[in-house]
Amino acid sequence: MLPITRKTKIKDMIMEKKSVTVAELTLLFQVTEETIRRDLKQLEEEGILTRTYGGAYIPDGVQNDINIQLREHIHVDGKKRIAEQCVQFISNGDSIFLDASTTSLYLAQQIQDQRLTVVTNSIKIINELLDKPSVHLVIIGGGISSGSMSALGRNAELNMKSYFFDMAFLSCRSISLQHGLTDSNEQQAEVRRIAAERANKVYLAADYTKFDRTSFASICPLDWIHTIVTDQRLDDTWREAANTKGISLYECE
Repeated sequence: MLPITRKTKIKDMIMEKKSVTVAELTLLFQVTEETIRRDLKQLEEEGILTRTYGGAYIPDGVQNDINIQLREHIHVDGKKRIAEQCVQFISNGDSIFLDASTTSLYLAQQIQDQRLTVVTNSIKIINELLDKPSVHLVIIGGGISSGSMSALGRNAELNMKSYFFDMAFLSCRSISLQHGLTDSNEQQAEVRRIAAERANKVYLAADYTKFDRTSFASICPLDWIHTIVTDQRLDDTWREAANTKGISLYECE
């Protein structure tokens, strides 16, 4: 296959799927990883995509559901700062929900010897907390999404409705003043919505790239949020809105 033909096919794939991995492209086109990385570099220079460790993605689009293997390498420092702040809100004896976001995974890694009940639909968070004896781990069951490494669907939603939480830590694909929290995946949005409904306090843990955007499926309005934790200073419009709505705002610069 000619390089120009291969690059055109890669472009078509990423426009449809919104993210691709080097491994899947190497297998599909039967070429070396170095060849694929070179193709992705050229497509990035053309403004088609954004490269990250292990693949590439398109940051925009209302149905942009980026593979978790790539999300783990996007805005890592900011997400870790957010997680370090969020863990300070948790006390011994709390019952918390952690969603299937990479920020929640970093939060799980911050949990040490606290006696907690942790409910999650994330396989990665389950693996992270499984060997911690102080954590009572409750696993939400359902159909497994390989792209997000999480349990989703009707069974997961029914399972979620069995529990209530002291606090829910949620991320999202996008957040806007007009439309609140939104997600690119309807099933993920529904799990997050149920968690928000059943929590005494809802913490939005979202890096700066999520703000002033809207994605496909609604999670909940801003009025449901108790605290926003982000990694950069927000503009005055957001600060005024948080103050008006009584939302605590932590900017972990």
